[in-house]
Amino acid sequence: MATFLYSIGRFAFRRRRLVALVWVALLALAGVGAATASTATSNSFSIPGTEAQRAFDLLEERYPGQSADGASARVVFKAPEGEKITAPENAAEVSGIVKELQDGSDQIASVADPFDEKAPAVSRDGTTAYISVTYDVSSFELTDETRDSLENAGNEAREGGMTVEIGGDALMVMPETGITEVIGVVVAGIVLVITFGSLVAAGLPLITALIGVGIGVSTITALASVMDLGSTTATLAMMIGLAVGIDYALFIVSRYRAELAEGREREEAAGRAVGTAGSAVVFAGLTVVIALAGLAVVNIPILTKMGLAAAGTVVLAVLVAITLIPAFLGFAGERIVSRKDRKARKAAAEQAAATGEVLVGDAPRDNGGTRWSRFVQRRPVMVLLAGVIGLGVIAIPATSLEMGLPDDGAQPTSSSPRKAYDLLSDGFGPGFNGPLVGVVDLKDSDDQDAVLKRITGEIQKNEHVVAVTPPVPNEAGDTAMFTVIPKDRPNSTETETLVHDIRDFGDTLKSDDGAEVYVTGATAMNIDFSEKMNDALLPYLALVVGLAFLLLMVVFRSILVPLKAALGFLLSVVAALGAVVAVFQWGWLGGLFGVEQPGPIMSVMPILMVGVVFGLAMDYEVFLVTRMREAYVHGESPAQAITTGFRHGARVVTAAAVIMIAVFAGFIGSGEQMIKMIGFGLAIAVFFDAFVVRMAIVPAVLALLGKRAWWLPRWLDRALPDFDVEGDKLRKKLDAEAAEGGTGKEERETVSV
Repeated sequence: MATFLYSIGRFAFRRRRLVALVWVALLALAGVGAATASTATSNSFSIPGTEAQRAFDLLEERYPGQSADGASARVVFKAPEGEKITAPENAAEVSGIVKELQDGSDQIASVADPFDEKAPAVSRDGTTAYISVTYDVSSFELTDETRDSLENAGNEAREGGMTVEIGGDALMVMPETGITEVIGVVVAGIVLVITFGSLVAAGLPLITALIGVGIGVSTITALASVMDLGSTTATLAMMIGLAVGIDYALFIVSRYRAELAEGREREEAAGRAVGTAGSAVVFAGLTVVIALAGLAVVNIPILTKMGLAAAGTVVLAVLVAITLIPAFLGFAGERIVSRKDRKARKAAAEQAAATGEVLVGDAPRDNGGTRWSRFVQRRPVMVLLAGVIGLGVIAIPATSLEMGLPDDGAQPTSSSPRKAYDLLSDGFGPGFNGPLVGVVDLKDSDDQDAVLKRITGEIQKNEHVVAVTPPVPNEAGDTAMFTVIPKDRPNSTETETLVHDIRDFGDTLKSDDGAEVYVTGATAMNIDFSEKMNDALLPYLALVVGLAFLLLMVVFRSILVPLKAALGFLLSVVAALGAVVAVFQWGWLGGLFGVEQPGPIMSVMPILMVGVVFGLAMDYEVFLVTRMREAYVHGESPAQAITTGFRHGARVVTAAAVIMIAVFAGFIGSGEQMIKMIGFGLAIAVFFDAFVVRMAIVPAVLALLGKRAWWLPRWLDRALPDFDVEGDKLRKKLDAEAAEGGTGKEERETVSV
């Protein structure tokens, strides 16, 4: 592996114009494809294998012509203080708005008058009413005129003193995150400049990462309509691609500068940097791909597509790092090193020439990484206990994890959807915002009328039910649909119990009569989704950690080092989940992070955190520990190897982690609870893993293990493929060639940069 990548690095350095041209052409091609592709109009969501999905599919089959994907809205009215919404003046105002909405767009499927006797939508106290609006198209296909018509509905009523708020998904738009991405890139640039002391060296990781992300996201956009890729797919791919793209470029540029400092010529330094650090990048990228592609285990199409698309962007980041980075290093010339270092080396070279000494590169110097590693090695037990106990305490809230999906009740209290949600909850009860849709399959029923009466009667007796609407049969008479209004809010455990009670009753009914009862709707879908996420978490963890363990065993030629890496990752993720629960579910420090309404943790959060953070954690592990392994293989003692790894890797890993924390933390400022939660969770997880696990627990464990850390049974060593990640075979090959005179001129020990 190292020898192959060494050849690629030297080729890319020599033929840098060709390599750069190819990547620019790919970027242009992807950009043209994205610009000319039709816009993705929907974000299809399905949960195969769940009862809610079976009911949804049955509705589409038995009620043809009714679009289940159409957008919907509720325009909620509350009469002025001391008045009734049913008063003649107020009722006339609401009815006029019904007419305006009907005439406001040709995308409207129906507008329900709240004063219709067949389906009244007025609260019992007569102060609140709502207009139900449904559309023929999804919220992403609504025109600006349609949105404006809905947003402007009730303006005159507001001027008259009525409260008018709008909820539903018709006005839903993807949250704007561009400013946070810009902030993340700016912070990355600042950190890179501080790390390298050179604008050119700092700019390379940013430029190459943006090229890789540009190609990946443009390709996703081009294929979005054909492959039904949701808009969140591109967002996740951009987030992950930017993160690993900067990391991988940072690793190779850092190694290139280290090779220059040891006296290598520039082309040779580029080859060795790609051969050694590039090997670590390839295997780190593989662990990220495993984690993201492993989302397919959950068997939810949208998550599978998101994972595969993000994994493709990571593959692009790896290819960019091992080809485009060495090409750009060729263009950068001497400017890749800071002006201060260039002057120092020039002065050293002049002094060496004057005295006749041979300049063999910079001598290893102590830095913050070496001082920290020696501190840890002097007190490994104390550092290990402090790290494990500290993360363990933070992880305690994770034992109370409750999962769900956010609804309008999690929106900021200042938003119209949240105000509409609260008005409906106050006027009609907390469960009104989460109605359950019941579907009865009557195909095998002997007495359909009796069955429907029994269903409504039994469900109405449940203590968690407020009302049950009469079942409405379809034209064929083989299916009926009814609505259940729960007593409690949609995300409550009582509503979840109600869903399971209805399904248990459906099992009894099927055995008695042959009729089947299903429960669906947004609330039931959320419950099923949360349960599916919960059931998939352990298999997903086993798959990802298991495959990565095998991969890391090949990389490090050790059993204990990969085991330590996996256990450390689990500790950091559980601690991060504990922090998320404490802030977003319990409300601790909620005001500091803008959490207005504590509630269940988003169902996809644990698995998403595992996938993303595992990849980044293994990046840091591979780069830091590979340098230790390289030093150990080349003859250093275990303690010296730890110090060497920190001398070369601590600064780079710290910079990479700070960049990722800044990128993710930028999303905490979003007004969307879901985006805010993802940003906080990923930022705190990277912080725990990089600075507590990799920087403290890892060297402490390695110090305690000593040589045993690198132990591998001989039979297993022979069975595992040897990819020469640490570059030992490459070094021997180059030394042999140098001795034969084949590449002697490239191995000169004196270098001027």
